[in-house]
Amino acid sequence: MSVAKVYDGDTFKTSRGEKIRFLGLNTPETRHGDEPGQIGGKKAKVALTKLILGKQVRLRFDKERKDRYKRTLAQVWMRDGLWVNGWLVQKGYAHVYTFEPNVRWTKKLLKEERIARSQKLGIWNTPRFKLLKAREISGKNIGQFRVVQGEISQITGNKGWRFRLGKLNISIPKAYKKTFKRAPNLKKGQKVIVRGRIRISSKERLFLALHSPNDLELQ
Repeated sequence: MSVAKVYDGDTFKTSRGEKIRFLGLNTPETRHGDEPGQIGGKKAKVALTKLILGKQVRLRFDKERKDRYKRTLAQVWMRDGLWVNGWLVQKGYAHVYTFEPNVRWTKKLLKEERIARSQKLGIWNTPRFKLLKAREISGKNIGQFRVVQGEISQITGNKGWRFRLGKLNISIPKAYKKTFKRAPNLKKGQKVIVRGRIRISSKERLFLALHSPNDLELQ
């Protein structure tokens, strides 16, 4: 099938009229109406447009083929074998954004992201998306999906289901414990990287919930 339209850095439409959402990643938002675009959003759209618009692509799927907006979730390949999802992450146009049960390609995507982060490519060289140190977190980060690096200052939950990186509380909610199978083997002082949306609790504490083992990287 061919690509008829590119909506933004992670969504396009095929010549058959099917709306495709790249599986396992997210790019910064582009401008929508009165809503300003995020840093890197326009660059991601331009780069993807140059790469795939009018070209033939091949799709592969994971366990769930549709999202809540009825878009088809897919890994995308060019005819020459280029894996577009991996390319977007590798070039720093996108960060990994994946959820159970669609995790077949997650480890490969995370490998590409670690390289892009280490080289500070694309979004990893911007204030909004760069690797965030736990000690630098503040109220301005509430609501943001971030990749956070820090040292475990305290293990607060039984068997390590909850711990702290400074003032950021990390938890593995009961609903997601089954994806971990067992509690992470963590120690105070250990360096880790976590990923997720930073929120604030009813007690005005900053927290981040881990949804799968892919959201926790031991260093």
